[in-house]
Amino acid sequence: MTTTSIPAGRRGFLRRMTFACAWGEGLDGFDLGVISVALPAVTVALGLDPVLAGLIGASSLIGIFIGAPLAGWLTDRFGRKRVFTIDVLAFIVLGLAQAFVADGWQLFVVRVLLGVAIGAEYAIGAAMLAEFAPAKDRGRRLSGLLVCWYGGYLIAVVTAYVMIDAFGLSWRWVLVTSALPAVVTAVARIGFPESPRWLLARGRVDEARTIVAEHLGGDAYFRDEQYAAEQQKAGGYRVLFSKENRQRLAFISLFWACNVAPYFAIFTFAPTVLKSLQLHDEAAGTITVNAMAAVGALVGMLTIERLGRRRQLIPPFWIMAVALAVVGLWGSAPGVVVVLCFAVFSFMNAVQGNLTAVYPIEVLPTEVRSTGVGFAAACSRIGAAAGTFLLPVGISTIGIGACMLIAAAVCVAGGILSQVMAPETTGKGLHDTSTQPLRQQTPSAAGR
Repeated sequence: MTTTSIPAGRRGFLRRMTFACAWGEGLDGFDLGVISVALPAVTVALGLDPVLAGLIGASSLIGIFIGAPLAGWLTDRFGRKRVFTIDVLAFIVLGLAQAFVADGWQLFVVRVLLGVAIGAEYAIGAAMLAEFAPAKDRGRRLSGLLVCWYGGYLIAVVTAYVMIDAFGLSWRWVLVTSALPAVVTAVARIGFPESPRWLLARGRVDEARTIVAEHLGGDAYFRDEQYAAEQQKAGGYRVLFSKENRQRLAFISLFWACNVAPYFAIFTFAPTVLKSLQLHDEAAGTITVNAMAAVGALVGMLTIERLGRRRQLIPPFWIMAVALAVVGLWGSAPGVVVVLCFAVFSFMNAVQGNLTAVYPIEVLPTEVRSTGVGFAAACSRIGAAAGTFLLPVGISTIGIGACMLIAAAVCVAGGILSQVMAPETTGKGLHDTSTQPLRQQTPSAAGR
């Protein structure tokens, strides 16, 4: 496929779009990073039992399970632009509301609603960006969303430790900081047009051509990026679960769940996990492993167009499984070994995690793209929420070693699934990647 470069005078639009979508993704990482550090203080201040502590730790994930499929359906039905703005405004209000909760259950409810707003971001942000971006660097731009996620998580962890340990501030102030990046995101999103691919899927050809002409590369860009191939089609869950889309949906839902479930379970309770492994300076350990995740996401973004999607997806699953198995089996491992294993896990999880913003967008057609991404995000959060909820209970019952071995088994399952199902979509047009059967896009099917 040939691609047409965006004229120099119009590249600023795509840079601003990338920034606005990336900061939206960063909201999720920041919010989860903040609660991972603040939760021990919240537990003491509000007198939480292990069950309620686990529910609060998993609350945003539960909210994503509700918000992602709902917002995805609304986005495919009524357009990308509206949800793109509304959900970040809701995030600001709910972020501030955390300062005024009186007990653990109130905090749980507020954070579930925050998760709903985050779920909307999963359903709209990557889809909005991909439907404007050129094929030649679509993967890099979409990977940038996850760089911002891991960066947001790391910044939140460092900020929370500084606020609590260095300045002795209340956990309420720590949680409220999640509203600050939301304000920046809201300002950045002012004035964006509707997605031209969504307009084309609704038969609004003239509007789509006008947007491409004003903000991208005119008729040449419209032709070379396969906008003309978009067809007016009905969407909705019936189409999403149709025969031609079921395999795509199964693949993105399952690989995404295998990527995020161990990460969320371990790093939502990172201080607790590291303390259980006799690591005395859990703050330094937590910051170290999250820094490795941020580096991994950056490496993944810079290499995705060269390595290809499959090479970035499959080997990390096996490396993560080995790292977690070492922690699980070597109960008396020195602290440096524990941190090293978690650092390797974090790095590889982030390198691979970039694909959770790439594959779902590339393999689903326009008419159900946001609906499918929302559904897959919800499925991924079932495992993540379950692991996050059960981990503190598991540590106190079956022990930390067994918990790490279960996490390693999840990585093995992800590796097998990806080897069989993952397509190679690097460098292909968005129309091609979303219409060709998965089995025709894998190396084995292509005779490679």
